[in-house]
Amino acid sequence: MKILIVTDAWEPQVNGVVRTLKNTTRELSALGHRVELLTPLEFNTIPCPTYPEIRLSLFPRRKLNARIDEFAPDALHIATEGPLGLAARAYALKHKLPFTTAYHTRFPEYVQARFGIPLSATYKFLHWFHKPSLSVMAPTPVVKADLEKYGFTNVVLWTRGVDLDIFHQMESKVLNTARPIFLYVGRVAVEKNVEAFLKLDLPGSKWVAGEGPALAELKSRYPEVNYLGVLTQAELAKVYAAADVFVFPSRTDTFGLVLLEALACGTPVAAFPVTGPIDVLGDGGAGAMNEDLREACLEALKIDRNHARAWAERFSWTAASEQFAAHLKPLSRPTFSEESAAA
Repeated sequence: MKILIVTDAWEPQVNGVVRTLKNTTRELSALGHRVELLTPLEFNTIPCPTYPEIRLSLFPRRKLNARIDEFAPDALHIATEGPLGLAARAYALKHKLPFTTAYHTRFPEYVQARFGIPLSATYKFLHWFHKPSLSVMAPTPVVKADLEKYGFTNVVLWTRGVDLDIFHQMESKVLNTARPIFLYVGRVAVEKNVEAFLKLDLPGSKWVAGEGPALAELKSRYPEVNYLGVLTQAELAKVYAAADVFVFPSRTDTFGLVLLEALACGTPVAAFPVTGPIDVLGDGGAGAMNEDLREACLEALKIDRNHARAWAERFSWTAASEQFAAHLKPLSRPTFSEESAAA
């Protein structure tokens, strides 16, 4: 099957959406599908306000339409709700072509946290965007249920995975500070709730790996914390392996790939009992969840690292990508070229 994935999230961004699409593309290709991605790298862009590393494509419709016509995909998947996603949606509706979409991040909660816009307003936009989709792929049952509460009727599950070869248990001393070592990895932004971790009174030392708009302020407020920038996956694996506990303070993530990466390296997780941690950790004992994040951190210190690794091995990108492809199967008949000829 020829699959075209349209995404506004792509390099140089380093986040869960980009990693998910990269791994899914790799696995789909291994399964025999031909996959192309349409990303901001092909268009003139401007930086997104407050998120300069996110590039917004300018007036992409004409070039996007030509790319879709040229590739003539059997399946169109729209991964994001940005300028490229909107243009691809418009093309599909104009030509009466079926398409699927995905809900990767809690966008309404992010917008509310940063700009104070009510959840109802943003969910109204998302409902409009995703309503024509053949299916909206959500990462967990909890997120699926949340969307359905807001009136979504076309939600299906598309789980996530972890590269168990890159992220694995190893001896690592790259974080050579007082133990126990508590680690956060991810965007340093207000919606990630990083400060909830940094302000905790914990023994040992704290590390933060990642960049974002809140980094400078947090560095000035918490100078005793150790900070790393953006790392390659191989470097990141060594950082996970060197930590005693991975702390996930976010209350808004839909899944949290970093949870799986940490667990795969044998590092237990401490988190709030919210969507994302609940779905990844379940009742498997590989992490500690508590509304008192400090208590969760201390409890996670007692978890066996081998158990954390074993829990991560339940998640594979191959299985996740097969699930993704299964949602696309109805789109392979009729083909895009046949639909265009009939239009």
